[in-house]
Amino acid sequence: MLKTVAAFDRIGEENAFAVLARATKLASEGKDIVNLGIGQPDFPTPPHIVEAAVKALKDGHHGYTPATGILPLREAVSKDLNRRFGVEVDPDLVMIVPGGKVTMYAAILLFGEPGVDILYPDPGFPIYRSMIEFTGANPIPVPIREENGFAFSAEETLALITPKTRLLIINSPANPTGGVTPKDEIDKLVKGLEAFPDVAIMSDEIYDQLTFDGLEHQTLLAYPEIRDRLIVLNGWSKTYAMTGWRLGWSVWPKKLYDDVRKLGVNAWSCVNGPTQWAGIAALEGPQDAVAHMRAEFDKRRKLVTEGLNALPGVSAIAPKGAFYAYPNVKETGWKAKPLASALLDDAGVAVIGGPDFGVLGEGYIRLSYANSAENISKALERMKTFLEKRAAA
Repeated sequence: MLKTVAAFDRIGEENAFAVLARATKLASEGKDIVNLGIGQPDFPTPPHIVEAAVKALKDGHHGYTPATGILPLREAVSKDLNRRFGVEVDPDLVMIVPGGKVTMYAAILLFGEPGVDILYPDPGFPIYRSMIEFTGANPIPVPIREENGFAFSAEETLALITPKTRLLIINSPANPTGGVTPKDEIDKLVKGLEAFPDVAIMSDEIYDQLTFDGLEHQTLLAYPEIRDRLIVLNGWSKTYAMTGWRLGWSVWPKKLYDDVRKLGVNAWSCVNGPTQWAGIAALEGPQDAVAHMRAEFDKRRKLVTEGLNALPGVSAIAPKGAFYAYPNVKETGWKAKPLASALLDDAGVAVIGGPDFGVLGEGYIRLSYANSAENISKALERMKTFLEKRAAA
């Protein structure tokens, strides 16, 4: 009888991939499915980025690279941060990793162990809680409330910190809610954290270039008073439509950097070379594709918000960032996960039930509007027909 360690009994997963697999299976059986479940831009990677990877292959970049990433890419990340936010980041504190989840994994592994608390947003990206539970640490949800526009509350967050708190995870713009926390709330959080100098912070900023209604992203790198305990997670997946390239970056405090480097040597060795050269092209090349995608997402955001609010029993505030809507479905009479399953099986629309994003997710579902306007309209019409029929039954 094989016996694995107890930690693997606690590890979870990201249900969006399970829904994707189910939707793909139904489609292979001939059912017409509109997938609003997966958080993946429906745009191709811009051609100049693809061409940079092809050139790198032809130029012979076939071998190992440093576990921290090639210096030209780390320098490109540093320059990009300075250009966009006016912050100074030493390239020797930038880590190139195979996707955004790796930074979560490394940060939570560094601080999580039995008897300590790690705070994370709820509803939030499910891998936060999964990894916290894997380490044996106590997952402490930070409520993300609809009445706050799905921004976190600095006061509520700070009130959850105890002597057992090792790490605080925040995410803005946020998955799954589309919430963006305003600068004044982040200012309050940083000020309050002065009373807790032993608490590390991981700021997940993967959607930093996807904000709307004139809002600008507020990076935590702009606060020098917490830089010695701040981990920033970011990457290329969402901004440059590079989800499958598996390329992420993070900024680490100097005292943690070598620990993460050694973890990389043990776990993933390095990111493949051609992808790293593609990452340079993304940051240093034309940004018109990014602006185009953001404008298209904004149009779809308005379409999906208007359409959701026309559905019986559904209400939705307009998301301020990312490419997700998080409508309230409590008045439909359905629990969220059964509703999501029924919409897929009976209406051919793939969405994710709110509880897949945390214990506070009941009463909500997540829709990704990283799909065409035509498909979004089709999905909304199917959802309307489904809900009207069920209400009349």
